[in-house]
Amino acid sequence: MTPRVRQYHGRVNTSHLTRRQLLAHAAAVGVVSLVGQRGEAHAIGPRAPAAASGTLKIGGDLLVNRMGFGAMRLTGPGIWGEPKDAAEARRVLRRAVELGVNFIDTADAYGPEVSERLIKEALHPYPPGLVIATKGGTVRPQASQWVQDGRPEHLREACEASLKRLKLERIDLYQLHRIDPKVPVADSLGELARLQQQGKIRHIGLSQVSVDELATGRSIVPIVSVQNRYNVADRASADVLSVCERERLAFIPWAPIARGSADSLEGGAGHAIEAVARAHGVSVLQAALAWLLAKSPVMLPIPGTSSVTADCRRAGGAWLARTGRKRIYPDQPEKLVAQSCIAAFERLQCLWRVDSSRSCGPAARRGTDDQNRSITAPA
Repeated sequence: MTPRVRQYHGRVNTSHLTRRQLLAHAAAVGVVSLVGQRGEAHAIGPRAPAAASGTLKIGGDLLVNRMGFGAMRLTGPGIWGEPKDAAEARRVLRRAVELGVNFIDTADAYGPEVSERLIKEALHPYPPGLVIATKGGTVRPQASQWVQDGRPEHLREACEASLKRLKLERIDLYQLHRIDPKVPVADSLGELARLQQQGKIRHIGLSQVSVDELATGRSIVPIVSVQNRYNVADRASADVLSVCERERLAFIPWAPIARGSADSLEGGAGHAIEAVARAHGVSVLQAALAWLLAKSPVMLPIPGTSSVTADCRRAGGAWLARTGRKRIYPDQPEKLVAQSCIAAFERLQCLWRVDSSRSCGPAARRGTDDQNRSITAPA
């Protein structure tokens, strides 16, 4: 039987968000624009910035903060080769964990192999409770190519190589990077099940799947998570998210803040989020991540970056996040970002209705002094 996500600390109701919960998520996004990984035992205290996002259990036993870190961008340009500054990449990973990130997502195809190696170099021996999720099933013959390879023999080889690179005895969450249309999915997932039985994998996840593919996968092996593209501007996987929420599977949105800059998203997408961010003094990045956290209690965003600015180090960890080829620089020190984000969300209680035609003006905010007033999340 598929393990369920049964416990949510800092729970967020799917359809309504109380003012206290809203402020907690605002604080998490303000302080941690990107974060990462951790599991059963928390070496980081409850006041760590990432902890303000709330927690969920993956597979019923991996407790993680609901703001993760995506390690794809730690590599060279095009997710190929070594980073320009490997020491900086390692600093990013260490800083993410310091901020309370306890879920780090990577893949053997990132580099390839570079991202996994950097994680080991930066964080091993790993702090208690850190959850490292990786993926296999995609190969990179050259920089421009991402080719599915779901053959059982390849998946076994890939998993065992990831174990060595990460210096782990068992991978907490191993995800099939893509379903290979040339290989029966039962063969691919069957091999992951054998690796799980042998103690090399703890839990199995899927990436970029449809509702039907998820159902097929769950009929073969217990699936605890799905990683699909999803953000305020791209909701093509809304149906998959609904299934994950109903079945209590973790939903890990890649590209969680779409593409764009601190002030806007590409092609005018998410213009309502942009207007909210401009009007209330927060970046589009912060607003978009806060929207994801409020969207569903099974949501586990994994924004990523490749560097920490000098200002960040002086201020104690203000983050910049990369989306596509551009970077988003918080223009305030870490504590001020958190404070301004909280203040903005206090003034705008109808943030989660930005998709609708409802006004977010003074009339819509009337009565928001009530601490228990609920905010309707967008459908």
